[in-house]
Amino acid sequence: MTFRFRCNTCEEIHEGVPTFGADMPAIAQWIPPEERQSRVDLGSDDCVVDGERFLVRGCLEIPVADEADPFVWGVWVDISQDNFDQWVKAFNQKERSHIGPFPGYLGTALPCYPDTFNHRVVMHLRDNGIRPYIEVSQSDHPLHIEQCNGITHERLVEIYEEVMHGVFGRAA
Repeated sequence: MTFRFRCNTCEEIHEGVPTFGADMPAIAQWIPPEERQSRVDLGSDDCVVDGERFLVRGCLEIPVADEADPFVWGVWVDISQDNFDQWVKAFNQKERSHIGPFPGYLGTALPCYPDTFNHRVVMHLRDNGIRPYIEVSQSDHPLHIEQCNGITHERLVEIYEEVMHGVFGRAA
């Protein structure tokens, strides 16, 4: 089955399971724009803030009922400097899934959920240059429940409409 729906806000028909992502970690966004150049070292897959916060971009995947592809949040994970250094060393390796996993904290505030910033997660490296898989640590938080149990098409429509027509960001 291919995910397809008519958006209640823009009235357009959208097809395919979307992916949404944050361009930078929340803590970098909170820094005044005029200070970012001196305080934030932002790459395509990593970010260092003030030389003491180390974040890596990953994929928080949520199964969707009757769909082959998961819904993906592109998120940032705050990890220790030692783990960040291991990630940097492994970044260009074809086979790296045996390295880690790395505990961390979600560095992205996701819409459609109670506060997700600093929620405990585990980052699992994947082979062949694929961004790390982000596992939400066990809790009663709706994000963990949805990652474990999946979401319905109706829930995905709700997320899509809030992200695309609300305040979160952009489609990836």
